[in-house]
Amino acid sequence: MSKTASSSIQCPGSQSIRTSLPGYGILLSIVLFCPFSIAYAQEEVQIKEITATLSENFSAEDLAELTEQLSFYLKHPLDLNRTSPEQLKELFFLSSLQLSNFFTHIRLSGKLKDVLELQAIAGFDVTTITRLLPFVTVKEELPLDFSKAGKGLSELTLRYGRLLEKQKGYTDLPGSRYLGTPEKLLLKYSYHLNDQAAISVVAKKDAGESFFSGSSKSGFDFISGSLALYKSGRFKKIVAGDYSLQFGQGLSLWSGSSFGKGDDVAGIAKKDTGLKPYTSANEYSFFRGAGVTYSLLKSIDLTGFISLRNLDASLTKSTDGNDQLSAISTSGLHRTTAENKHKGKLGLLLYGMALTYNKNSLDLGITAYHSSYQHDFITGPQRYKQYNFTGRELSNLGIHYNYTFRNIYFFSEVAHSIPGGTAVLTGAMASLSPRISAIVLFRNYEKEHVSFYNKAAGEGSTAANEKGIYTGLHINLTKKWTLSAYGDIFWFPWAKYRIDEASSGYELTGRITFKPDKKFKALLSYQAKHSEQNASSGKPVNPITDLRKDNCRVEGNLTLNRKITLQNRFELTRYQKGDVHAEYGYLFYQDVAYHPMSSRISANLRLAFFHTPSYNSRIYAYEDDVLHGTGSGIYSGEGIRCYFNLSYNLSRQLRVWGRYAAYLYPGMEKTGSGLEEISGNQKSEIKLQLRYQF
Repeated sequence: MSKTASSSIQCPGSQSIRTSLPGYGILLSIVLFCPFSIAYAQEEVQIKEITATLSENFSAEDLAELTEQLSFYLKHPLDLNRTSPEQLKELFFLSSLQLSNFFTHIRLSGKLKDVLELQAIAGFDVTTITRLLPFVTVKEELPLDFSKAGKGLSELTLRYGRLLEKQKGYTDLPGSRYLGTPEKLLLKYSYHLNDQAAISVVAKKDAGESFFSGSSKSGFDFISGSLALYKSGRFKKIVAGDYSLQFGQGLSLWSGSSFGKGDDVAGIAKKDTGLKPYTSANEYSFFRGAGVTYSLLKSIDLTGFISLRNLDASLTKSTDGNDQLSAISTSGLHRTTAENKHKGKLGLLLYGMALTYNKNSLDLGITAYHSSYQHDFITGPQRYKQYNFTGRELSNLGIHYNYTFRNIYFFSEVAHSIPGGTAVLTGAMASLSPRISAIVLFRNYEKEHVSFYNKAAGEGSTAANEKGIYTGLHINLTKKWTLSAYGDIFWFPWAKYRIDEASSGYELTGRITFKPDKKFKALLSYQAKHSEQNASSGKPVNPITDLRKDNCRVEGNLTLNRKITLQNRFELTRYQKGDVHAEYGYLFYQDVAYHPMSSRISANLRLAFFHTPSYNSRIYAYEDDVLHGTGSGIYSGEGIRCYFNLSYNLSRQLRVWGRYAAYLYPGMEKTGSGLEEISGNQKSEIKLQLRYQF
């Protein structure tokens, strides 16, 4: 880092700039000195580069929430000298170790004078800094501008979508059918008053749900809203309405989006944000009521919360005629008579507190809450359900800590449920050198442990009946080559769904990236997952057999010029269960993106060819969509996939998007099954979206 680089950089609309910067000077200068309006014109491009690898780990609604956070900070960058840990954690691509190192640097060295000083912080490599720059700034101390102090910022988004072909559920069937119309509708409104207050409203109608009729006579099937106040005396946060809670490592209490195992090995160590207003369209993972975070002392905060809401549930009658709970529905769909029958049938009262201590490099926390359900939980006769929760009352307690010692970040959480058992998670992340970082995590979740609101690291989703060891490694081999890999070994001491006895497995993933310059990037990745499953189904005694799935991916990105970018991928998948012959599938696609910096219009399209013998060998791939409508496409069967997205700025405040997407299955007489069945070999969809910022 002792050498300097001197260069002449030309940004559109700017004069040539001479720079002499240590280390990463050339790369950082390009971003720093280009006008912000140009960077903001590339909103969708910048967000895609960060979120494309996350699509398989998040629902569409949760991924939309993450992209909305990035969009907000693109327009309103965080001041690095005045930001809080909770705010910086919302830039989810930063690791826990990087966040800790950043605030340690500020505490020991004082405020930053320039964003280029990020180079001096351990763990902030060129990739991280390049990603971070559009979302942050460093401002000088300026006198308050009272003319702007009371001015808020609003954003209104309207989205419409539907399938063009008629599905079986919309025909006049004698039995089950969809009661509503095929349109999907979304309305979102948000208001931010500096960093003092925020208002959010979300309204959604899924395809097949009624609109101003049937069970939705008031309009949208799902409506969510919140009011948040910040920095009101000792009250750091006050949230009324819908909110989420994220503490520790997600073992005891975590709602909303969360990382799991994936390409970003550093994401396995969670970054909790405590109490925050809920802005997602996901209809399950939130609380409804009120929460406050109060500063007891300079380093100690107390968060109290209470929630009262009705969950969708399937009820059965007991022998004495009382209602019993057989299953909770998390889909949020209310399209048929049966789905509407389950709507809001389970009342839940949840209340609790979290006490957190934060000073220097140490975070400590205690979380305790109690859940009271309207009806009793019951278990079925299946072996894997033997240790499921029964009754109405459930209490959860969690203790967690994070501590940074030199270049090592330690994290751990212990959770206990009453009734139930204990779950333990502990790990460490280390920057072994400027080029190498590593992480290791151990977990032991007893089969009796119960937590309905958890997002802890693991192979399963319940933080119960699992033991495992996870380790990951990230190496910047050279300025052009990057290697990341992780391995996870897991054991299930008791039966699970479709596994009638104790089982085990492992997952290995490796990815190497080559980026010789700004215009070209290539990657090669391989994933092998070995587990066990029942040999068949429906038998009283069912032996388990080996199950293996492998994926190999080659991908290339080429920027032809300032307007056009090409991306293509070829992926192979292999699936085998027991001694049955393995099945092989493939996906090939070509993307073309048109994003001129100075134009009002942008567009992208994809043409894909895929073949998988069954749904077992399906392939997931990120798909561009209208802004915040992104997700992971499922490629299964044999066919062709295409889509075309168009975006146009009508004015500085008003922007509109359009999308057409279609699957074509040659030789097939129908697609889908059940009420989703379509006559013919094509399934196509349109979307329209409008966003107004004022």
